[in-house]
Amino acid sequence: MDEVRYERLRPKQVVARREACPVAYVPIGTIEWHGFHNPVGLDTLKAHALAVRCARAGGGLVFPPLWYGECRELALMEANAADRERIAAGMGLPPENFAPGYMHRSPQEQYDNYQKLLLHALFEVESLGFQVIVLVAGHYPLIDHARAAVCIYQQGKPRAIAWAFTGYELVKDEFPEAGDHAGHWETSLLLALDGEGVDLSELPTDSAAPLVGVGRTQPPVQEASAAYGERAVRAVVARVTAAVRDRLDNPARYRGHGARL
Repeated sequence: MDEVRYERLRPKQVVARREACPVAYVPIGTIEWHGFHNPVGLDTLKAHALAVRCARAGGGLVFPPLWYGECRELALMEANAADRERIAAGMGLPPENFAPGYMHRSPQEQYDNYQKLLLHALFEVESLGFQVIVLVAGHYPLIDHARAAVCIYQQGKPRAIAWAFTGYELVKDEFPEAGDHAGHWETSLLLALDGEGVDLSELPTDSAAPLVGVGRTQPPVQEASAAYGERAVRAVVARVTAAVRDRLDNPARYRGHGARL
């Protein structure tokens, strides 16, 4: 299978692939509870595998995913979910481990640090000769930080054009149910992309039974499948590769003050 993971290629391979399509994908995610049935790395596993699919379909290279750096005190299941005590119990941890202040930095400081880290990544990838850099946010709250980083990056008249997406927002017209936390959508995506760690037998057979740390959507998560996930993945990949191609072919549309993201 065509290797598109940047870190696994030798210099001549990198140059050939970059010259054929100067696009870089940078997956960003987190480590977070995604129910008893999913691996805790779902967000980043999903983003990385989706980026690989995009690169194989439309060209480009995929950089190693960024697992760390986001604010751990806000927008995180272990810290903020209504059933966070049950999540902590499921991890064999005391809830106090995630009490406010446990990161020893304020949420604002964590945001600022993460913003700097994303900008660092954008400029580093730009230096390696890419014309379009795509941040793939597997953890949905990170899309706001990714878009902010893109805006700041674009202000510096960079050589590359940056863009950010999560995936579900691109196909809402086709999949109105898209975008959940550890539910039918996310579980199906991971089953299609990297399903080795998914175990649906961990779910109660009764779809109306309470679930720990899972966003309820329809269809029920018990009906998640690789087949549904594959249809969704293909739709996302088609939208992404078209958007990337437009940025390569029409860079002026995406430069200047107020340019669309």
